[in-house]
Amino acid sequence: MDLSANDSSSQFQLGAKVVSNDGREFVYALAGGATLVVGNVLQGPAEVANHQNLAPVANTAAGSTTLNVTLGNTAATASQYAGGWAIVAVTPGLGQQLKIKSHPAAAGNGTLLLQLEDPVATAVTLAASKIDLVANPYSGVIQSLASASGPVVGVAVKAITNAQYGWIQTRGVANVLNEGGVTAGQMCVVSNATAGAFEAGADATDPQGVIGAAVSAVTTAECGPVNLTL
Repeated sequence: MDLSANDSSSQFQLGAKVVSNDGREFVYALAGGATLVVGNVLQGPAEVANHQNLAPVANTAAGSTTLNVTLGNTAATASQYAGGWAIVAVTPGLGQQLKIKSHPAAAGNGTLLLQLEDPVATAVTLAASKIDLVANPYSGVIQSLASASGPVVGVAVKAITNAQYGWIQTRGVANVLNEGGVTAGQMCVVSNATAGAFEAGADATDPQGVIGAAVSAVTTAECGPVNLTL
């Protein structure tokens, strides 16, 4: 397995995992927005608020592998949610997680036709059901932001070019950019001050995601070893 891959087309399913012989874990991902920076903490694509709490266009019976929803006032690009999920957030059909195979582009406030890998198990209704669209967290990964807009997903171990595919690290010892200094054994969380970095600890003013624990002391603005537990 070439962990330095920088693929122009997908060679594996997004989210596919491999484990090295020293126990480190890597996940296949698509870079989004800009070329990834080695040592940076990464997050998944930002949530689109206008693609949440959507009404089905019509009643959809159990067994259907298509689902039409009405978007809010934000357009969707073709296959933006491919590999992600349609989540039924309000009953009827509450709790279903339906994997999305593909979909065309759709305008804001327009109808989006989802092709599903998972058939609808319990019917959803126009009158009451609500659907959230959830992107695959490894589709369009970006440098973590000081104000998080998506889930923390890993650390860049290769400068994967924007819109290309490769492996990011999620578990085991990784060399990661530090914001403000950390001592061995301290909890490490996504920095809420420096994009792409981690910092020590977590408190009420710093609710960013936990990435793991420091293996040794790391100096401010340097990279150092963190045992990732993502």
